[in-house]
Amino acid sequence: MNPQVVLLVISAYFLLLFLISWFTSRKVTADTFFTGDRQSPWFLVAFGMIGASLSGVTFISVPGEVGNSNFFYFQVVLGYTLGYFTIAKVLLPLYYRLNLVSIYSYLEDRFGFWSYKTGSFFFILSRALGSSLRMYLVASVLQLILFDSLGIPFWVSVLITVGLIWLYTHRGGIKTVVWTDTLQTAFMLASVVITIILIGKDLEIKSLGDYISAVAQDDRSRIFNWDWKAGTNFFKQFISGAFITIVMTGLDQDMMQKNLTCRTLGDAQKNMFWFTIILVVVNILFLSLGVMLYLYAETKGIAMPAKSDQLFPLLATQHFSSFTGIVFVLGIIAAAYSSADSTLTALTTSFCYDFLQIERNYAPEKRVSIRKKVHIAFTGLMFFLILAFYWLNDQSVINSVFIIAGYTYGPLLGLYSFGLFTKFQVKDNWVPYLAVAAPLLTFMVSSNSEKWLWGYKFGFEALILNGALMFLGLYLVRKKS
Repeated sequence: MNPQVVLLVISAYFLLLFLISWFTSRKVTADTFFTGDRQSPWFLVAFGMIGASLSGVTFISVPGEVGNSNFFYFQVVLGYTLGYFTIAKVLLPLYYRLNLVSIYSYLEDRFGFWSYKTGSFFFILSRALGSSLRMYLVASVLQLILFDSLGIPFWVSVLITVGLIWLYTHRGGIKTVVWTDTLQTAFMLASVVITIILIGKDLEIKSLGDYISAVAQDDRSRIFNWDWKAGTNFFKQFISGAFITIVMTGLDQDMMQKNLTCRTLGDAQKNMFWFTIILVVVNILFLSLGVMLYLYAETKGIAMPAKSDQLFPLLATQHFSSFTGIVFVLGIIAAAYSSADSTLTALTTSFCYDFLQIERNYAPEKRVSIRKKVHIAFTGLMFFLILAFYWLNDQSVINSVFIIAGYTYGPLLGLYSFGLFTKFQVKDNWVPYLAVAAPLLTFMVSSNSEKWLWGYKFGFEALILNGALMFLGLYLVRKKS
């Protein structure tokens, strides 16, 4: 690919983002950044959430993983539907009834100060680590295919990356993100569809029926795995998918903040319904793309890379046409930025509301300056975390960080479950200790499950165990009265 052409396309893309930012931030109040003035059209939120729920890592990894585990990931996606139904019928009514900006303030009303701070802290920890790591992986790809050829060092390209996010979100916040995520989701989906069409053209596939037949007849399109010991067993994947959705969407400030910008609860529930349908279709597209990538590599006699994650970038940058390569770059940028911009906004919101108590402690005219400082601070934190991953440059360490980020959602699952489904109060000052103990115990059991549990291998269901241990801990420290 010609680096100058890629740079020109990326520049035009960000110019479009800045135009949207200018349009959405012309009339803002002290609360617009956090709530979007609660005027977001539900259909824009539904479509934009697709890009936010997927990341640059998903864009690369899901198609590549088809070669290792077929379409088994779709079992998780089927579980998502149950999770989103629960969010729409249980969590969204709660959040709208309490008129929440930060969803973790529910924990203060329900249990007390330490539960509230623990919930918010674990969200900030998980999102800061997870999103920075995802941005690092995408930044590494962009460095390889673009910035190295321009002589730009990694730290400068990362500074540009996070600086651009700050620029187009620093005024409008979540109001801007709702609109930019819609654009970025469109780019990401267009990238996947165009890539599938272009690969099919090279393989002389001419009609939609031929595409469907090529994917369906491939052994890698097998969806269901009934082996109970396997980590990809259907029931494990389905149930885990439901709980992952409840935790990583319903109990996640990043994802819920968009829903809470809808005008009414009914609009937010419509958003969740249509978002679920679109997400299922999108994941089918990603998995189908994976089959097409493997068919292309096998037909052309291209050696498979050592890691499945490298297949899509390898083909896009070294074997596809220049146009297809540019489509790939736009897709990965759209996927990465739609996840990162909403994360940065959610981190700022959570810290301002949950730790600074900005609405209680500061006058409206002072809130804007406080929020801007926090926003800059989290932008800086993301920058340094990305550089830290680059300096570590150890895949085992990076995988461990991903595991840590995932494990931090377990305490949130336990806290909300206990709050919603019991009437007990707890000894609030014990909650931080339980929130540390539950993930550690889960990791211990998960790591040794094959020895301790007759060959049983934990997959995503470790999250359920994590939440259950937190729930049990809260029950043990409940107040007796």
